[in-house]
Amino acid sequence: MAPKKKTQVDEMDRGIYDIKNKFTFRRKTEEGLTPEIVRQISEEKNEPQWMLEKRLEALEIFYNSEDPEWGPDLSVVDMNKVTTYIRPDADRSSDWNTVPDEIRDTFDKLGIQEAEKEMMLSGVGAQYDSEVVYHNIQQSLVDQGVIYTDFDTALKEHEDIVKQYFAKSITPRLNKYAALHYAVWSGGSFVYVPKGVDVKIPLQSYFRLNAPGAGQFEHTMIIVEDDSYCHFIEGCSAPKYNALNVHAGAVEIFVGENATLRFSTIENWSRNMYNLNSKRAIIEKNGKVEWVSGSFGSAVSMLYPSSVLKGEGASSEYTGISFAGRDQNLDTGAVMIHAAPHTTSYVNSKSISKSGGISVYRGLVDIKENAYDSKSSVSCESLMLDNESRSDTIPVVKIGNKHVDLGHEASIGRIDDQVIFYLMTRGIPEEEAKSMVVRGFAEPIAKELPMEYAVEMNNLINLELEGSIG
Repeated sequence: MAPKKKTQVDEMDRGIYDIKNKFTFRRKTEEGLTPEIVRQISEEKNEPQWMLEKRLEALEIFYNSEDPEWGPDLSVVDMNKVTTYIRPDADRSSDWNTVPDEIRDTFDKLGIQEAEKEMMLSGVGAQYDSEVVYHNIQQSLVDQGVIYTDFDTALKEHEDIVKQYFAKSITPRLNKYAALHYAVWSGGSFVYVPKGVDVKIPLQSYFRLNAPGAGQFEHTMIIVEDDSYCHFIEGCSAPKYNALNVHAGAVEIFVGENATLRFSTIENWSRNMYNLNSKRAIIEKNGKVEWVSGSFGSAVSMLYPSSVLKGEGASSEYTGISFAGRDQNLDTGAVMIHAAPHTTSYVNSKSISKSGGISVYRGLVDIKENAYDSKSSVSCESLMLDNESRSDTIPVVKIGNKHVDLGHEASIGRIDDQVIFYLMTRGIPEEEAKSMVVRGFAEPIAKELPMEYAVEMNNLINLELEGSIG
């Protein structure tokens, strides 16, 4: 008899991340995914006709698409049991004091308000279920022409820009869950950085799903024009429920000539979440995108940030870590598409698995025929904390010409007993010694994250390690 599929597993107490607010809402759709529900979402948002047409087209693509044959089993993802749109009982505000107490307190406990004050962030957005409830940007950026707002507002106030770029980096035909996203998207962030402007102090958006049996489908669009710089931070979390939750957001990025975007994210979902997110950047001549990614929580994650090196001299770096515990299958990696000469990509992926968890690096380096004198380097390191866990590296390399410099290395191992013994001879208890080794393994990733997220990542690692590697 086949094992029974579960949408929720027993897990450790995750403290503040498992805060559950009472499920209240102003309006919501029924469970399921139908043309009527899609029309209801569009009507609720008072969208232009072209956006409704995009939604309905994506819905048809979703209906006619299959789950990928490779990767984790997604048969448990039954959209007939998922609520795709929930408007919280709150209006969008630029003043935390006007956000409903319970919602404000949740973001406060998650450290969002403190980060805004202590880090002096350039702007902050906070989404709760399907809508953004708080958004703010420093006036100095507004004076330079920077736009940072929620995506629904951008559609109303900057429709010409949104229409020009929408679904151009990620199309509904990319995969089944990209199509799902475009059918029911709601919320998200919009960033526009004009030519020659540096946004060195980060912008930060945080996405919190509170409702059980629901999905979150935020759309983030970032446009960094020529000779500009931006650092964008994204955080995500949800409490645990005995119900299927789905996350299928999208991040579309467009980086101009000689421009740079740094995109840092920690995805910290509970283990009833199926995280099926899409992220892709198109990079022009001598532009650069830096991905820094941490994947924690969720029953299943399928996440492969992608860079299309479109212009000559474009480059991209991916630095990522995942931690899979019991009943988790984290299938993550990066895609680097070299579509122009003299382009460069670098991938540094680390994974940790314990208690039977599965960590997979799945990546693609695709060097096109015209991308001569391009360089790519991929490094994958996996650390297994016991004999039950599993770690795989599945790299795909496509080379379209002979004039390239490409390297790939992968290593999989367990904690070295001799190292633990040495630390114990210095008076360090065995469990703490093992924890030190794991944190040291993750340190190259942590140092690439902003301080608040490095602390969060280390806290998440400590939670995962408690009582598991003694």
